[in-house]
Formats: sequence, C-alpha cells, structure tokens
Amino acid sequence: MTKSNLEKKKSPAKGILTAVILFAVSICMLWFVQRLLMPKYQKGVIEGSFTEEYYKEKVPHEVVFFGDCDVYENFSPIKMYKDYGISSYIRGSGEQYIWQSYYLIRDTLRYETPKVVVLTVHGLQFNKPRNEAYNRMTLDGMRWSQDKIDAINASMMKKETFASYVFPILRYHDRWNELTPTDFKHVFSKDITSHNGYYMRCDVMPFEKYPPQVPLTKTAFGDNAMDYLERIRLLCEEKGIKLVLVRAPIEYGWYPQWDENVEEYAAKHGLTYLNFNNYAEEIGIDLTTDTHDAGLHLNLNGAEKLSVYFGKILKDNYGLTDYRNVPEVASEYGKKIAFYDFMREDQEREIKEYGALKNYGANAIE
Repeated sequence: MTKSNLEKKKSPAKGILTAVILFAVSICMLWFVQRLLMPKYQKGVIEGSFTEEYYKEKVPHEVVFFGDCDVYENFSPIKMYKDYGISSYIRGSGEQYIWQSYYLIRDTLRYETPKVVVLTVHGLQFNKPRNEAYNRMTLDGMRWSQDKIDAINASMMKKETFASYVFPILRYHDRWNELTPTDFKHVFSKDITSHNGYYMRCDVMPFEKYPPQVPLTKTAFGDNAMDYLERIRLLCEEKGIKLVLVRAPIEYGWYPQWDENVEEYAAKHGLTYLNFNNYAEEIGIDLTTDTHDAGLHLNLNGAEKLSVYFGKILKDNYGLTDYRNVPEVASEYGKKIAFYDFMREDQEREIKEYGALKNYGANAIE
C-alpha cells in the first residue's frame, strides 16, 4: 500500500477524532461560560448561596428548618449547639414558597432523616410564585433529582422555561456587563456564606414604627398553599418526624386572622405552633437593639436570644442528642464556631470602623 493510500485510509478516523475533540472543547467552554455568568451570591444578596451550601455539610442534623427569612435571619443553629448540643440546619432561602419547602424537605430526606422539621408559616401567604429572582435563589442551588424537577415545575412563572433551569446560560447570557472580580474568583468554587444556613447580621437599626400594612381582603390561605402544607404534614408523619410550625417574633407582615388559621390547623392535627410574638417579652426581645433593619428581622443579638429560648423547648421535648459529647461531630462544630466567632468579630470591627457593614449584607461593597 502506497503512502498516499495509507494517509487516505487514516483520514476518516482522524476526522472523527478531531470532531470529538472540538465537541468536547466546545462543551467545556460552554460550561465555563455558564459558570462564569451565573450569579455567585458571595456578597450582597448572599441568600442565593444558601440552598447549595447544605450539600457541603459533614455532620448529621436532628433539627432542620425550612422557609424564608423568617427562619434564616432569626434563628442561630450555632448558638443552639453551643448551649444545648443541638445539631440543626436552616434550609432557608429568599421568599421560599411553601411548595418549595415541601420539595426541599423531600430533597433533605435523600441525605438524612431529622427528628424535627421546623417550618415557618410565613410563606403560607403566597398561593403562587410571584418573582423569578426568588425562584432562582431557591432552585438553582438544588442538586438534580426528581424533587428539583417537581419544584421547578411547581414554581415557574409564565415567562420562565424549564430549559433555562437545565441550561442556566439561557437565563444569564446577558450578565456580561454585570461581571465583577467575585464572578471570576468563584467560577469553580464558592465560600460558605452562612452558619448552618443562618444569615448573620451584627448591625443595629432600631425599630421606630412599622409602615401601614395593606388591609387584608381575604383571610383564608390559598388552596395551593394549604395543599402543600398538608403534604408536608403527611410526609413528616410518614417518616416519623415531628413537625413544628413557627413564626419569628416579628409583627410586620402577619395578620391575626392568618394566625387563627394556623392555630386551627395545628389544633386539628395535633401539631405544635409557636408564634414567638406571643413570647417576645419572655424571650427578652428588644427591637431597639435586636434588629438590623428597623424591626423586620432580628440581628445576631436577637437571633441568639430566640435560639436560646427555642433551643430549650427542643431539648426538653424532642429527645435530641447532645452532640457536644460526640467527638467527630464536636470536632466539625469546633470549626463552625471558629468561623461564627470570626465573622462576628469582623462585622463588629467594620461597624466600629465604618459605622456600617462594608463587606456584609445587601449593601456589601464589591
């Protein structure tokens, strides 16, 4: 066989190999660009990082919280561990809808079965999704499973597409002019921003007066919201998990009629419902010192007070393990406490130096 014929014989295989290499390189480039363009949620609106941070956990959790800012800004799992040895996690996210809580509970059960699920009822006010940005902050960070697929289908707004969740570049392709050094720094990995899901804020903005609330025109919660609450109750019952319903000690954004609805539901099904507004004085909440945004959410000082109070209830009633006595878990919590104390000190330093937080919170400077 002549040299020219041999080259001709090899050329088809060579062409296929070249095509495969080019395809692989294109896929890698597309993946890189997609990772680059997706929001990193490392500064400013860090709530978008919370969903995926759960998957990095190395310790078991006997108590898991679900819901919106009503849990992730008002309860401190690290404080409950320090005082009671309770291992807990907050799987919260911005404006987490009740159906998203349901699918996040199912997702959690793929990894562990807690003894107690704590669910804020604050999300019951929403019967349908109303903001794509909040959908993204909750759903983009979920690992792929049937639960994520179902959560996306239950949450999509009219203009959203399922394909844009499978390929986020379809949603974020126009972020080129918004890229910051943080986007490049965290293409492949992200820093932990929360403390077992808790959003730490040490600054103080005293409560003075709440703005007028919109008059309540419909006292009943929507059928969709109540259907998912019932699904959560039945799922917890099936798995032998105690379901505890809560409201943080924040008056704004909640109505007495809604509270009556939850109390009636809890009584009907033998559930514990704790509206901590009713115990604010006993807890020691002082909204002149314990809030970072004029009474809408607690700061670290307030969250630790609430966590001490609720932690005792959990410890006294649910047979929880004192993980301070479990060496391998205590070792991991030692690292968590060090991070928690470092962030507290760093925030306090910034407040003293600048009069406000510079690298933390919604107004963080890039």
